[in-house]
Amino acid sequence: MLTFDPISLSPAEFEKAVKAILDGTGVALKDYKSEHLASLTGVDGDYVIDVAVTFTALNGDFLVLVECKHEKRRTERHDVQILYAKLQSLGAQKGTIFSTAGFQEGAVQFAELHGIALVQIAKGETTYFSRSRETDQIPAWPDMPQYVGWWRHGKYLRVLSACNGDYTREALGLRIIDTQSLTDESVT
Repeated sequence: MLTFDPISLSPAEFEKAVKAILDGTGVALKDYKSEHLASLTGVDGDYVIDVAVTFTALNGDFLVLVECKHEKRRTERHDVQILYAKLQSLGAQKGTIFSTAGFQEGAVQFAELHGIALVQIAKGETTYFSRSRETDQIPAWPDMPQYVGWWRHGKYLRVLSACNGDYTREALGLRIIDTQSLTDESVT
């Protein structure tokens, strides 16, 4: 799996950056709401979830649980298993783990088997690619987000960003909506 240098954020800053990336997707979802450090009650007890996301689609309410792993070591299988147990207890439809350091292979295998998304957060500059061998400098003109998430989706990587939720919605299989036309229509 592609990995990036860990970013230097406090745990609270990391969780807020993750929430911002998710909120970039939510603009096009009906009844979208995200909550940092959400207190939820499951069939076997109470949980505090780093970020809980709710929205409505296909005439149903959806709950997505997001755990943030701010560690120097790669996220392990047991971390994914714990999230899976929370999904079952809380009746959530989707689980996602964001990590600052990537994922061990056992975590990747378990997540793929159980439909849990794995995302490594990285600096926005990791989205800039150049075919030039002359410089590693990023030109001043690209409009890049400060942080992005690299979502491992099968054998593909997808970029998640607070600036543009299209990639995230596409990876989720949701129709891409022109957010500019939404803004224009709401003004008239």
